[in-house]
Amino acid sequence: MEPLDPVDQETALAGRADWFTEDTWRRLAEHPLESVDTEYPHHSGAVDGPDDTVHPKADHPVFYGCYDWHSAVHSHWSLIRQLRLADDHPEEAAIVESIDDRLTPENVAGERTYFEENPGFEQPYGWAWLLRLAAELQLWDDPRADRWSDALAPLETCIVDLVGSELLTQERPFRVGTHGNSAFALSGVLDYACVVGNEALADAATATAWRFYEQDEDAPVAYEPLGWDFLSPTLAEATLMRRVLTPAEFTDWTDGFLPTAGELRMSGFLDPVDVADDEDGVALHLVGLNVAKSWAFAGLDEALDDERAPLFREAAAVHLQPGVGMAFTDEYAGSHWLSSFVLYLLTRTDAGIAPSPV
Repeated sequence: MEPLDPVDQETALAGRADWFTEDTWRRLAEHPLESVDTEYPHHSGAVDGPDDTVHPKADHPVFYGCYDWHSAVHSHWSLIRQLRLADDHPEEAAIVESIDDRLTPENVAGERTYFEENPGFEQPYGWAWLLRLAAELQLWDDPRADRWSDALAPLETCIVDLVGSELLTQERPFRVGTHGNSAFALSGVLDYACVVGNEALADAATATAWRFYEQDEDAPVAYEPLGWDFLSPTLAEATLMRRVLTPAEFTDWTDGFLPTAGELRMSGFLDPVDVADDEDGVALHLVGLNVAKSWAFAGLDEALDDERAPLFREAAAVHLQPGVGMAFTDEYAGSHWLSSFVLYLLTRTDAGIAPSPV
């Protein structure tokens, strides 16, 4: 079964949902809608002793599904973004009922209590997605969004405080292709700050981005991917710096950071990662990597006006099919999160994801 309606690559990479059909929306909603209310299997973290029993729903009354907390958060983001962008979403009633059941003031109070007791939980990846969720609710002019935003506000405030005290004060960035990546998290923080108009947070996140990455040179693209990456450290960093530099500054910065056109052609960095059709488990991270590289390459093509731009445009296209084409797997190891990455790619210019205007 084809995962999405056939569409030309140029339309898909434009990052707008105006071509989506009813079937597109239904398929994008299917796995998140199923997963947000699926408590088990679950990655619950450390077990501290023989009498320690973990019940995800007790610790996380809102975001207990999807195998892990951050996936539950960005699945909620995905569902709410779909409602905002779709004029008449075919699963609207089911999505609203599902979110209404969980996203209540009482349940959010339980989530906040957990963070007060475990302040390092889900740093920084889950924090970034929680702020994206809060931003999406701000973008959507609808009474349901107002209701859910009011309910989420105490946890949103808690995460903003943790970002300021823990993420923005770190001495060095984490340059990994998985959840600890600092650049991807900072991009989410900046997007949130721009949407809600928090200038102090935007300034602080921008300053951190400059401190972490302004002097970087010679990105080691030959070493990617390293393990089961679902982000490219090089592209996550470049995508962040595109947010905080002027076009001219960004071009100058990439001249020192990214390979030349000739080096790019020889490096293999422009090629998608080969993922076997029967792959499962953590190896499905590589499907997400192809999706993430596609959105990052598309952004670089838009930002640069030199001989590398056509190469990035082509790379965005060649990563699109193996990424999106394999994202709608029935393997829960991938299905509980990959639809969110596809939606991020296909709607990246529909507001809320910088540098698209809010």
